[in-house]
Amino acid sequence: MKITRITAIPLSFRLPEGKTVTMGVGSTLKRDAIIVRVETSEGITGYGESHPGRSPGAIVSHIHNTLSPLLVGMSATDVVGAWQRVHRMQFSSHGLGAGAALALSGIDMALWDIRGKAANMPLYELLGGSRRRLPAYAGGIALGYQPAQALAEEAQSYIERGYRAIKLRIGDTVKDDIARCLHVRKTVGDDIDILTDANTAYTIAQARRVLPVLADIQAGWLEEPFACNDFASYREASKITPLVPLAAGENHFMRFEFAQMLEAGAVQVWQPDLSKTGGITEAVRIAAMASAFRIPINAHSSATGLNHAATLHFLAATENAGYFEACVSHFNPFRDMFGPTFTIGSDGCVEPPSGPGLGVEVDESIFEDFPVIDGPGYVVKF
Repeated sequence: MKITRITAIPLSFRLPEGKTVTMGVGSTLKRDAIIVRVETSEGITGYGESHPGRSPGAIVSHIHNTLSPLLVGMSATDVVGAWQRVHRMQFSSHGLGAGAALALSGIDMALWDIRGKAANMPLYELLGGSRRRLPAYAGGIALGYQPAQALAEEAQSYIERGYRAIKLRIGDTVKDDIARCLHVRKTVGDDIDILTDANTAYTIAQARRVLPVLADIQAGWLEEPFACNDFASYREASKITPLVPLAAGENHFMRFEFAQMLEAGAVQVWQPDLSKTGGITEAVRIAAMASAFRIPINAHSSATGLNHAATLHFLAATENAGYFEACVSHFNPFRDMFGPTFTIGSDGCVEPPSGPGLGVEVDESIFEDFPVIDGPGYVVKF
């Protein structure tokens, strides 16, 4: 079974008035996604998702004009061979860049979808896992900068739906971040896990003031306080308190950057995104490396149900798996565009889809409703 065609389909939607969420990377205006379709000589079609990286046109062009010519004609089940060819002809010679990793991620995900469909097995089973319950937290583009009472009410609404963990967006002012976190903890009680995400907006000075408060409220982690390559700040912040682990990984690409993160010795929670870090093939390698050092994998998940489904399968087959990031965004038509991918239970857990491959039935006619929109997805006031 050979790869005969690779197609990248960029999609966008604007957020309606009143649905914008503000966080450390700005205020959302629109969301973008890239669906990757891989066709084969035996008629099996696989689908994956590449993160747009704020420039969907560039990623689509790289898939069509660089990676597709490398891979068309190869065996559709040879995911390792496909990865090695791209590494040889792109990563090792023309840059292990974010754009190339994003592009490969969607292709790799689609190839695993093909493998599962060919074997008539769900991806978790193909990866050696089982359809087990996975703890989930309320995440996605939600719980942003807003008055403390409104934030607490939003958090409580997710808890009432079954979530036992929530993630707050911090990285605003230190004063407002502390006030929001304290108020939410007081409102939801001690039995809910509060996670926090600064979206790279902190300085070391701000982290020194906030981390002791996060320790007081027993926060599960502080995610991305600094830029992904600022290992010096991560090392310094890890000394402030042993009670709040630092988390990162959604903006680290391939296992090589995770190896650098391991050598820095400052990040205790790893968060690879399957649509960004090189796909499922590379995420399995990253998880194995982490397991040797007892580092939990709490995968970051992105826009559409394809990435959510792939992440659920991946976590169900990962020994050191932690939380699944469930998108609870008030407005995200990409999440359920192919039907609900996950359902939160009263135990705060979810399960992977049961169908072959990713277990997602893709209706491409839906794509007409989401033509790509040029321009930034976030705006920031400087």
